[in-house]
Amino acid sequence: MEDKLSTFFNYVNENSQYLIGTLREAVAIPSVSSDAKKRSEVFRMADWVKDRLVKLGADVKIVEPGTQELQAQTKKNILIYCHYDVQPALLSDGWGTDPFDLVEKKDGRLVGRGASDDKGHVVGWLLTLEAFVKNQVELPVNLIFCFEGMEECGSVGLEKVVGDEASNWFKGVDYTTISMLDGMNYFSINVSGPVADLHSGVFGGVVREPMVVLTKLLAGLVEVDGKINIAGTHDQVMKLTEEEEKTYHGLSLTREALENDVGGDCLMEKDMVQLLMHKGRYPSLSVHGIEGAFYDPGSKTVIPASVKGKFSIRTVPNMEPETVKNITVEYIEKEFEKLNSKCKLEADKRCSDQIYEKSVWNRTRVCERRMINPNNYSIPRTAQS
Repeated sequence: MEDKLSTFFNYVNENSQYLIGTLREAVAIPSVSSDAKKRSEVFRMADWVKDRLVKLGADVKIVEPGTQELQAQTKKNILIYCHYDVQPALLSDGWGTDPFDLVEKKDGRLVGRGASDDKGHVVGWLLTLEAFVKNQVELPVNLIFCFEGMEECGSVGLEKVVGDEASNWFKGVDYTTISMLDGMNYFSINVSGPVADLHSGVFGGVVREPMVVLTKLLAGLVEVDGKINIAGTHDQVMKLTEEEEKTYHGLSLTREALENDVGGDCLMEKDMVQLLMHKGRYPSLSVHGIEGAFYDPGSKTVIPASVKGKFSIRTVPNMEPETVKNITVEYIEKEFEKLNSKCKLEADKRCSDQIYEKSVWNRTRVCERRMINPNNYSIPRTAQS
């Protein structure tokens, strides 16, 4: 088996430009599922994935959603999940190059929307399968691929597909979930005032401005040091045990490695153990954007009639989405009342994903990292997805 793997990894190294070119093709398809105008691009990406799988001898069916019978096999089955849709991306967001044009940096990093999240994984699996096929190396297992095109919109339809396919995909198997993400509760705050946008030169200082109200509400959610101001958020977090705390002291992840990931010294905590705890076991709140706000180049002097802020709370084990929703909406409504702005408020949770309870930073993570990037082989790194 070791000789076969050597053949496989040699193929990867000898064909690195072809592999990168394949990822470049995938990145170039702007499959932004949250934009209805780009839904056709999501379908185009689905066809791109399907065509490559068919060429490699796979049986493929695009589900919208539906069911598919799996044939009985003697080998063990491994179900692989990835998604091929991406988040929106514009040059004005801070990208140095066209986000849908994969660029290889001098240090070997590959930069493009979806390069790592999650087209990199889709393409990685396709190219892995292709390498085995081209080198006539038999797969030791059966691979079942579940590639999704609506993950960035809350996985619309996936729950039904998984439920319909459960007897085929999960019958008689042990399943393992490896995740680098906490649970997620996504909220929106809509503040409205005038019936239409107004000119600040005429109405500035005359009307209560929705943008001012919204920014005060958003800023009040969380402190600069990351402390969440919503009462009750930390009440659900499991108490830190002595055994768990020892786990953090034994981790090899360094501050330098994290600073390299974020591109500078903007980390919250100085103490590495506390930093790792905030990364893995405590909830966090992030503000993501404002709809209705002027963001194009230039000096527009409009007073928006209505603006919508977006933020999310990343949850940890023991936190219930419904409880998080209730205390968050209640907090926003109380803070809004204090402002006496006479504007109108709508606050609600848009979507949520509950976290799987897991042991923090267990050995599986170490094995996963080594499997993805073994020291003996040069595999292109990806960044900024």
